[in-house]
Amino acid sequence: MQLMLFQEYKFSSTNSKKAKPFLKWAGGKTQILSEIDKRLPRELKNGKKMRYIEPFVGSGAVLFHLLSNYNIEKAYIIDINENLINLYKVIKNNVCDLIEYLKILERKFLNSNGEERKKIYYSKRKEFNKLKNNKIKKAALLIFLNRTCYNGLYRVNSKGEFNVPFGRYKNPKILDEENLINVSLALKNVEILCDDFEISKNFIDENTFVYIDPPYRPLSNTSNFTSYFNNTFDDNEQIRLKNFFDFITNKGAKILLSNSDPKNTDPNDNFFDELYKNYIIERILAKRMINSKGSKRGYIYELLIRNYYE
Repeated sequence: MQLMLFQEYKFSSTNSKKAKPFLKWAGGKTQILSEIDKRLPRELKNGKKMRYIEPFVGSGAVLFHLLSNYNIEKAYIIDINENLINLYKVIKNNVCDLIEYLKILERKFLNSNGEERKKIYYSKRKEFNKLKNNKIKKAALLIFLNRTCYNGLYRVNSKGEFNVPFGRYKNPKILDEENLINVSLALKNVEILCDDFEISKNFIDENTFVYIDPPYRPLSNTSNFTSYFNNTFDDNEQIRLKNFFDFITNKGAKILLSNSDPKNTDPNDNFFDELYKNYIIERILAKRMINSKGSKRGYIYELLIRNYYE
């Protein structure tokens, strides 16, 4: 099945260049890619082959941008979210089976009315939370839920259960077959790991570019997306991450890190300015894409922190 679909699609070596994120994701970096691109290491921009590591891969916007435009000889992506990592692995290794599951889910959902869609959503959410052994079906359900839930959020409760409510979309695109196949091709030389970010120490040397996009430090009590897995990325974790930043700096890696800017809400909050005072800190404008109130989806400052000059 996998080979047959690949042949029907008439793959060329350029298909992987078209890969783009396959999930909606809180904090996804598509809208600030141009700012990130401006600050990439000079060696990478000049065509040098480099290793790429992303310890909090999320939706992979930076990953796919680099794979499409730069000379990445080997990439490692890591995330502690096992459902997300399972999805990456299924797309890499079993994309055709995944597509067949999604065809069935999409057809049933789009052929139903509003109340029926709501029932289907909660039924599939329950199934997703209980499913243990079928990795391909689990991956398909994650895409389905991501495309049909409220605001495209990924959030879990203390039991690790996905608990985002139903989102009322008229015609959600549940299956993007072409992009899934392009992503599968793009991932062929990518190592995919479910682990803590510090595992990436094992793969980093002086010819490595590392992009770090951790769960953001919340700007308020109501903007906390740091529990997208069933643990909390608090200030102690941010400090542990900074120690990791120091460690891989000493290994010679080029590192770019993004995070929220606490000065958006408290001009006297110098948490990151003090924590990363020995590095280059820049503030860029970014659009807040996910908020419960549309009126609050505006532009705010985010931080880009690096250990090298452009």
